[in-house]
Amino acid sequence: MFYREAGQFKTSYQADSQIFPIRQDRIGMVLVLAAAFIAVPGLASDYAFSAIFIPFLIFSLAALGLNILTGYAGQLSLGSAAFMAVGAFASYNFVLRIPGIPVLLAFVLGGLSAAMVGIAFGLPSLRIRGFYLAAATLATQFFVVWCLTKIQWFTNYSSSGVITAQEMVILGIAINTPVKKYLLTLIVVCVMALLAKNMVRSNVGRSWMAVRDMDVAAEVIGFRLMRTKLLAFAVSSFYCGIAGALYAYAYLGTVEPEAYNLDLSFRILFMIIIGGVGSILGSFLGSAFIILLPIVLNMLAHGLALPTNVASNLELMVFGALIIFFLIVEPHGLARLWQIAKEKLRLWPFPH
Repeated sequence: MFYREAGQFKTSYQADSQIFPIRQDRIGMVLVLAAAFIAVPGLASDYAFSAIFIPFLIFSLAALGLNILTGYAGQLSLGSAAFMAVGAFASYNFVLRIPGIPVLLAFVLGGLSAAMVGIAFGLPSLRIRGFYLAAATLATQFFVVWCLTKIQWFTNYSSSGVITAQEMVILGIAINTPVKKYLLTLIVVCVMALLAKNMVRSNVGRSWMAVRDMDVAAEVIGFRLMRTKLLAFAVSSFYCGIAGALYAYAYLGTVEPEAYNLDLSFRILFMIIIGGVGSILGSFLGSAFIILLPIVLNMLAHGLALPTNVASNLELMVFGALIIFFLIVEPHGLARLWQIAKEKLRLWPFPH
């Protein structure tokens, strides 16, 4: 009974079309943000920041980028890690070769570099789709990692190919502790999630969804397919590029091509499948699920004293089973389950 909009009258179109039209949703979001900005920094340990919260936020941002492309624009991609690598290495080289450049500006330029690469490799989407487009983006993954490995200029001629990320300094404040890295990542993710939420509710988002549902009909009614698809690739790659820069600077502390392998691309794809394709919330739910599941499984394997060979493969087996489960039972993922729960709350205690 506490989740009802009865008595909450809308007197303008703007009030009716806001992101959280129900008061309870607005209060809940304020509580979540207050917990993230105030409670977590004061209560969590350095291990929790480094192993849980920072990677959760970074992967949420990468999943959000892939969800824009796959969930909203309907363009399947298996090269998310490649665009993350472009953002990380571009940011590193901007900081290295332009003295005094602000690190946040380097991140933005790294994201724009990833966007340009995304546009270049998104050109095949104008002629192919589905499995063939996935194969083309898979080629992007191998090509980008190959370039970063073989062209030593990107790694500043490092003999090992593994380079230490520069220290982040913003407004004279050194971002060198887990708490500061967490807060920086949280601010960036919140801003970009808000931008994405407003983007998918705008004309741009509606054009993406029209092309996703039926591109021929969308073209007939006036949508320009080339601009719409390439814009989706650009925005998605920009988000992945920012996530890649944060992954290198706030999480790994190093910039290395092998950190952005094909396995990372599949992990991001699993996040949006489990969390919910075509959902901003689903990107965060899927990321939380993928980050927390290995920790829970390791605790379970340790508690049950499972054999080493079983414990090492338990995560892969559970991931595979969950992917099949969500594809069959609930294709829209955890976000859809959360939406169903809210609909039931709005009718409770009356029969459904």
